[in-house]
Formats: sequence, structure tokens, C-alpha cells
Amino acid sequence: MIEAGSRDEAEGEMGLAHFIEHSLFKGTKKRKTFHILNRIDTVGGEINAYTGKEDTAIHASFLMEHAERAIELIADIAFASTFPIKEIEKEKEVIIDEIHSYEDNPSEVIFDAFDELVFQGHPLGDSILGTEETVRSFKREDILRYMGRRYHPEFMVFAFHGNISGKTLKRLCEKHLSHYSSQTEKAMRSHVPPSKVQNVIKDKGSNQAHYILGCRAYHANDDRKLAFIVLNNLLGGPAMNSLLNLNIRERYGIAYNLESHYQAYSDTGLFQVYMGTDKGQLKRGESLIRKEMKKLMDVRLGTRQLHNAKEQIKGHIALSNDGGANIMLGMAKSILLYDRIEELEDVLKKIDAITADDLLEVANETWAPNQLSSLTYL
Repeated sequence: MIEAGSRDEAEGEMGLAHFIEHSLFKGTKKRKTFHILNRIDTVGGEINAYTGKEDTAIHASFLMEHAERAIELIADIAFASTFPIKEIEKEKEVIIDEIHSYEDNPSEVIFDAFDELVFQGHPLGDSILGTEETVRSFKREDILRYMGRRYHPEFMVFAFHGNISGKTLKRLCEKHLSHYSSQTEKAMRSHVPPSKVQNVIKDKGSNQAHYILGCRAYHANDDRKLAFIVLNNLLGGPAMNSLLNLNIRERYGIAYNLESHYQAYSDTGLFQVYMGTDKGQLKRGESLIRKEMKKLMDVRLGTRQLHNAKEQIKGHIALSNDGGANIMLGMAKSILLYDRIEELEDVLKKIDAITADDLLEVANETWAPNQLSSLTYL
């Protein structure tokens, strides 16, 4: 996992981090695309990558007997990709097609648009995919310039999860990774300016109304983050018994898609409630969302409700740690953000320590009406 995401792009580079992620698989000093893709696939494994706002990950899942094959391949991709010009030009069309497909879905596009609203003028507000114009402008030297800033061991974490001894893993890492080194100082990321509250309505000519209400929230190292995770899950998490689902969708049948999200970044955070509904139900739906949030700001949770809320999020966290790939990616991200790995038991203890007053406090700190922005697509 590399501490290199879309927020690390300079002016005119929107979408470059994602473009690099795609291009990493297009050839190395000793492999062509075909050989990269077949190296893991032919033994029944999977190799993939993703780009986020603050990181890029190259990851693989495989039978343990092929561990060295995977480690060597990931090292080759991360450090020895050659970015052939012919392959770069082909990949532009693939990504532009991805952008067009994405833009056809207003329920997805609105999230990027809301990011732009809340982080206006900052790279965190830019689309990870970029635009057709920026993608077409990318040249090989742009890729090398970005990688020269971020693709160094100081910005990287190698994570592994599987039935292998620490001694064996260390030997494999020393064999395939230890000769990559640099003395690059980690550059500071650009400061995120204060958010300007806005309420924007755009006519998109869609059949359904799409609505997001949200605000800035706690960053990844804030002590209040965990309480806010519990609060967000209680309000509109993935479970069918969330307050938004029970008191709006089930009671009134207003919205099919209704959920809340919280994303903690290294120095800021973002909270959003999304609703997709019939245009005639939009105002009522918005009013009911604000009503449920206001209840959590005004009324302290009872003992039973608080216990249930904490048990539910503990279950979600435990289940997310049930798969090897999730554990591996979680460890890597934890090192990048906190320079440590928190044991599951310690996280669950911290959740147990959360009080009803903690939830009341974070609700009032983040959800004050003068801090909430909204974006509506009609």
C-alpha cells in the first residue's frame, strides 16, 4: 500500500494516481502485460489494485505455496513498471469509458459532486477518476513525475496475512524488497481549508431525486472518531435496523436507497446521508432525515439502546476482520495512518468505554444546522 492517492495530485493531474494504478500492470522491465496478468491467475490466485483519496494498493490472494511468486510480482509491479507509450494510450480509452459509465449513474456521481462541494478548491474534492480532458492529456513523463514524488519505500507498507512463519516472510521480503531504498523526505500534504456551507440544487433531468446532506467530520487520529463511527452506524449504517431505514423507509416507504457514511482521512473527515427518492417525496424525506439526526442531538440514548448500538458495531468490525484480504488491507492502512496496528480486542474495549454522553457530544459537534451542506439532483 502506497501513501499516494488522488489528494496528492498537483494542478492539472486530476485522475493521475488512478491512471498510474491501471498502468502499473502494462509492463515491467522483465514482463509484458500478458505475463503480469497470468503470473498469479494461472495458479488460481487473484491480483488487483485500487486507488483512494489517500492511498493506492496493489494486492493479491493466493494459495500459500505461491507466496514467493506473489511477493516477487508485486515488487516488480511497484518498482519496475516501464509504462510503454503504446499501452498508456490504450489505457486512456479504457479509463475514459469507465468515466462515461460512471457519469451515467447520478446516484454515484452525486458523491463526487458533494466531495467537491465540501472540499472546494482542495484535491480531496476532486474525482479519483479525473475527467476525459485530464486523462487524455497524460504523458509518460507525468506518470514518472508523480511516482518520483510518492512511490518510495518511505511512503509504502508491505502487509501479509497467511499461514507463514515470520522468519520465512522476512527472508522473502529481504530477497525481493530490501534492495529498494531511498532517502526521500515525506512531503507534507496540503492543508484542508475551512468548509463553506452550501445548499445546491441541480436539474439533471433524472427520473428520481438524489439527495446528500453532510459535513466535515473527525480525522483518523481524533479520539472522538470511534464514537462517531458508532453514531453513524446507528443512524444509517448498512443494517436494516438503522434509524433511517426503520423510521423513513419502513414506516413511510419513501426511499429505496437511504444510508449514511463516514470517511476518516488523515487530517479531516466526511459525513454524508444519501437518499434516492421520488421527486414528490424529496422535501418530506429531507425533513425526516433531519428529524432523526435532531433526535440523536437532543435525546441521550438509554442503557439498552446504547448497549445494542455498541454490540452491533462490534459485530460489524469483527466480521470485517474475518477475511484474510480485509485483515491485510486493514493492517496496511493502519500503519499508514497511525504507524501502528490496533488489536481487535483493544478496539472493542474502546467501544465498550463509549458513553451516551460521548454520542450526544459528537452529534452536536458535527450536525449543527449551520454546519450541514446539501446537494440535490432533480
